[in-house]
Amino acid sequence: MECTIHWLPASGMSFVAETGSGHTLAMDGAPDGGGRNLAPRPMETVLAGTGGCTAYDVVLILKRGRHDVRGCQVVLKAQRAESDPKVFTAIQMHFIVTGRGLPPAAVERAIALSHEKYCSASIMLAHTARIGTSFELIEA
Repeated sequence: MECTIHWLPASGMSFVAETGSGHTLAMDGAPDGGGRNLAPRPMETVLAGTGGCTAYDVVLILKRGRHDVRGCQVVLKAQRAESDPKVFTAIQMHFIVTGRGLPPAAVERAIALSHEKYCSASIMLAHTARIGTSFELIEA
């Protein structure tokens, strides 16, 4: 995996990441740090990537189990250390899974498998942060 970060000096503290898969992602800093609030903060992208990683796993695990999953949202709330390095110290993930006849045990298992075995991002962040999960099911 590769990624190249380009600073855009004319914009203050904006950066563009160019990924190995050929996509771009903009990032910017807060105004009090020289940014202009034009894009997500770098740490917000870490949190978003973690949510995307685990949502991907949950949907894939449910689909492979032949469950009729039709939607998946993950709401993440994180806390960071007060001093540098301001690592994540706690992350709460709330999954909202929509489908037809989804057994709660299957959703709970998919979330557990993601966090214990498959989601590289959440497993990595668990070294500094307490990660909690919860979920709700919505019948489609």
